[in-house]
Amino acid sequence: MTSLDLTYAVIWIALFILVSGPVHECAHAFTAWKMGDGTAKLFGRITLDPITHFDPVGGGLLIISVVLGLVTNSSVAGFGWAKPTPVNPYNLRGKYADTIVAAAGPLSNLALAIVFAIGFRFMWAGNAFPTNDNVPDLIALIFYLGVEINLLLMLFNFIPIAPLDGSHVLLDLVSPRTAMELRSYMNQYGVMLLVVVVLLAGRILQPIMAPLGNFLIGVPLY
Repeated sequence: MTSLDLTYAVIWIALFILVSGPVHECAHAFTAWKMGDGTAKLFGRITLDPITHFDPVGGGLLIISVVLGLVTNSSVAGFGWAKPTPVNPYNLRGKYADTIVAAAGPLSNLALAIVFAIGFRFMWAGNAFPTNDNVPDLIALIFYLGVEINLLLMLFNFIPIAPLDGSHVLLDLVSPRTAMELRSYMNQYGVMLLVVVVLLAGRILQPIMAPLGNFLIGVPLY
């Protein structure tokens, strides 16, 4: 374990808990409110306050998984979640309202990835490299990991397996009969499928994430 590995781990956890998770859930809450469901607003979830969106189990699992990756000298990655946003689909207005609310979270992560990529490009133009050697390099590293974690969250959450956001999009776009059959299947095997996806997430998402990340930051670092 090197100091750079430790820096990666700390930044990864901090970005998820303080930025990416709260923005993701706030996007769900705000969109649901605009689409007719005020449940999340009632619970005070239309906020970027990290404490409001922190889930003890999901946040704790993220920290443990990152630390385990660090101790075992595997690539620093983590699995966890913020507090799920309460949404009552029966209050939503519009044919594809559930899809819009579900997609708002991952798309907010894409927006964050673009913002971090712009910051990285500025630092790269100033000859900063994503390491922890000095302050400019450390800032470049934060921007770099900001792109990485938000792209990962976007792609992972769009996987159409319950309870991920992609499952809501899928069920909203297919016929009612197909949706009922898929929902029954997911109720039976969803957890098992999700475990498999988590274990294989790197292999599944890397072919998409790498070129997209390189495109956003403008240099082939992924």
